This record gives sequence, structure tokens and C-alpha cells, in this order.
Amino acid sequence: MFSVIEIKVANDAITRFKNNFSANPTTSSMNKLLTIAIPTYNRAELLDRQLTWLEKAIKGFESECEIVISDNCSPDHTQEIIEKWLNKLGNIQVKVNRNSENIGVIKNIAYCINAATGKYVWTISDDDKIDANSISYLSDVLSTEANLSLVILNFSCRHEVSKELIYQRCFLIVNEEVRLDGKSVFEHCIQENRSGVQLMSAQIYKTELVQSALQKWPDGLKNLDLQVYLTGFCAIHGNVKISKDVYLENAFGASHWMLKPKLLFQMQYTYSPEVDLKLMEIGYSEEFCSRLVLQHFFKNNWRVFLGALKRWPIMAIATIIPYLSLVCKSALIIMFPRKRIEAIPESIVSIGN
Repeated sequence: MFSVIEIKVANDAITRFKNNFSANPTTSSMNKLLTIAIPTYNRAELLDRQLTWLEKAIKGFESECEIVISDNCSPDHTQEIIEKWLNKLGNIQVKVNRNSENIGVIKNIAYCINAATGKYVWTISDDDKIDANSISYLSDVLSTEANLSLVILNFSCRHEVSKELIYQRCFLIVNEEVRLDGKSVFEHCIQENRSGVQLMSAQIYKTELVQSALQKWPDGLKNLDLQVYLTGFCAIHGNVKISKDVYLENAFGASHWMLKPKLLFQMQYTYSPEVDLKLMEIGYSEEFCSRLVLQHFFKNNWRVFLGALKRWPIMAIATIIPYLSLVCKSALIIMFPRKRIEAIPESIVSIGN
């Protein structure tokens, strides 16, 4: 049988979530090196495939890892798949949670993070294909490198429907090394390819840091782009390493927000801009965050807005007005940085007031 199984079926999923959220494990309780967490909903076959990979990849590292599985009240046979694998993962510490109702994808991910007791937490999607050597690589890196706050696994990207390979690797890394300037690494990565800091399965966080990030922005649980904020938070608080080799393949177009036009619209015009601004509160400059907003504006797929305008005109207009206001404000910040404005004599600034 298994060493530890924690099965929770709450009467009130939201209350239970809040209780767990505030009861983070202390550093001393983090006796495992890595928590591998899988939030899942209504995709039993994909979960089965991911656990098949995990059973093979974790061999030899059982004592270093724990597994957390959180089922967001799936109506399919997800629980049967979990029960099947509990018997196979006999010598590994496993925690299983089933929400009594669907609490939303972000809250389910946050539950996994807060349930982690490993020094690092790796939350993986049930639809990304992960290399068999990834756990071996992470075990080596996480156990030998000091003061790591974030590891990013390089990944390829393939379109879920057409199966076309969109790109071979997210980041071109010539020399793999630990970077002490986590802030500048994050700034470079998010401007190079936002997916690189957004893809959940590619981010391995220092547990106490990412749990602190969730506490610092509790309303972030309402934002579907929260992953970018978590990555930026961990990056600015320590050293960062990005793998040179590719360790997973992202299934582009499989994310739930990509499959639902209204969520896709909100992601582009509400959630991502909100995260860009929120980065200022954790140490990123106003000018940098403004550049992110402008970059988003110029690279944006405006067909998403036009589609929303046709389907939900009132919502689309109510959303686009504050978005365009933010774009204009960001442009002014770039053109007239605060330091430059402060350097202007007061007599000149007051003209026209």
C-alpha cells in the first residue's frame, strides 16, 4: 500500500480552500525535495496518461518526491483513475483532494501549491507531454544549486488540433547556468515569449516563495493569468535557472481559456494587463510594466476583440475602454518618464495649471 494518502472531500469547497490557504506548511515540515502536483478536471484519460508517465519518470526518486492530485469535482471517471494509480504508486507519498464543487481552475491550482510540503513545487497540466528525464534533471539541479527560487524548463509547442510544431524551443539557451539576477531574467523572458513564464508545467517554484505570492495577492485567484505573477514574484526573490534542453511539449490551444471565446477575450484585455500592472507592486519598474502593456497592444490579435464586439457588444465596449485608457497612460509613461518629469523646473510644470 501507499505510505500516505490524504483524501479530502469537503462539504464546502470554498471554506475548505480558504482554511488550507491560510495554513501553509512551515519550512521545517518540507522534508521532501519536490512536490509534483496535478490539478485536473473532467479529463480522466489525460490524467491516466500523465500518471503513466509519472510512475516511470519518478523511479529512483521516490524518497525525494511527493505527489498531490486535486480533482475539481469531475463528473467523469477521474476518481476511478486516481484509485487505480494509488495502488500502483505504493512507495510514494501521495495526497489526493476532491473538491465538493468546481471551485475554478486557478483556485484548484492554488490548492495544489498550498498543499505542497516539498522544498520546491512543480504543478503540471494533465495535457502537456513531459520528458521521461525531467525528474532526474530537476533532482540534480534542485539538490545541488543554492538559493534557487525558480527553475524554468525549456519546452516546445505544438498546435493541439493541427499537430503543427509551432516552435522547437521557447528559449535559446547557449550556456545553461544559474542566474543571480532573477529580475532581469524574468524581464527578458516575458518580453521574448510570455508563454515561457506563463506555462504552468514549465515553472518550478520554491514552495515558500510561491505560497507567499498567493498570500500577497489573494484576489489573484480571480485572474487567469496568475501564473505570470507567480513566476515574476519568485524570480525577483532569488536565483533562476532555465534549462538548455527541452523537457516538455506544450499542447497549444488546449487551455480552457483558449477554448472559450469569452475567456480568451477577458484574458487578453483584462487579466494579462492587470498582471502587468501588479508586477509593479513586487519590484518591477513602472516603465517596464508600461512597456509590457504596449507590447501586448501592438502584438495583440484584434480579431478576438472584433469577435467579442459582435457577440457581446456591451461587455466588449465596457472592457476595451479602460484597456485603451491603460495603453494611453503607458505610452505617456514611456515618452515622459517620471524622472524626466521630476527634473523639469516647477515653474515650467505649473504652466497651464
